[in-house]
Amino acid sequence: MQSLDFPQLASVAAIEKGFASHGYICSLEIATAVYLAFQLRKPILVEGPPGVGKTELAKTAAMLLDVTLIRLQCYEGLDESKALYEWKYGKQLLYTQVLKEKLGDLLQGARGLAESVEKLHQFGDIFYSEEFLEPRPLLAAMRMTEGAVLLIDEVDKSDYEFESLLLEILSDYQVSIPEIGTVKAKTAPMVFLTSNNTRDVSDALKRRCLHLYIPYPTTELEERIVRTRVPDIDENLRHKLVEFVHSLRQLDLKKAPAISETIDWARSLLLLHADKLDEDLIRTTLNVLLKFQDDIEATKPEIRSLLH
Repeated sequence: MQSLDFPQLASVAAIEKGFASHGYICSLEIATAVYLAFQLRKPILVEGPPGVGKTELAKTAAMLLDVTLIRLQCYEGLDESKALYEWKYGKQLLYTQVLKEKLGDLLQGARGLAESVEKLHQFGDIFYSEEFLEPRPLLAAMRMTEGAVLLIDEVDKSDYEFESLLLEILSDYQVSIPEIGTVKAKTAPMVFLTSNNTRDVSDALKRRCLHLYIPYPTTELEERIVRTRVPDIDENLRHKLVEFVHSLRQLDLKKAPAISETIDWARSLLLLHADKLDEDLIRTTLNVLLKFQDDIEATKPEIRSLLH
């Protein structure tokens, strides 16, 4: 298995700079984790609340390295036929029909049942060979000779059985296919697993990964993010809206506003030609930040105190 050299990941500072050039403002902890994961050839398990940039981290890494992003979205009941591989049953059926039609020619000269069976066995390996194999995201990532970023998104939504399927892949970058044997990665992909902590991930899976927790950003970091994504917004308004969002996250809400929603709110205020925050403006645009009506209704009486 070969290892590719990416100068974009040569140092922590290079990663910070490279991510920023693609619009992803990361903390020193995030850049360090990405650097170590690349140097140690280990997956990263990225945990944290929804909307803090876990999935975006993997997408930006793929853009920075200029490699293919292969994404596997996890869900309950996900199995190897959807995640790893399955057989091309239609092609196998066609092969069976062709074999049936040519059976007389294939068995010509065979004397007795034993010789006939022996001749048929010569074609058994073809039926379950790579020509009939349909790679799914996990296997496809290991077949990429130029490297790839493999995103296993929301692994906490899958079953523990699926986690067991990942263990061999994440430790040795290989997978065992009963009909073929062990398939090893041509080039080790860079692997990101994300989790929203809806359930505990198994210890066995965690042992194979570097751990990175991304919390909600500080006001200074979130201002940098908004400035990068919405550069035209007024500096004073940007400062006020970020402070308001941080105050909003202190309330007891079903879903606190994510970074993506802060960016959407900044873009909305820009479209409305707002130059300052006031109660009426917040009240009419609160639905951009909050996704549950109960949260909106609970927040409205608090707007004045949060604003001032």
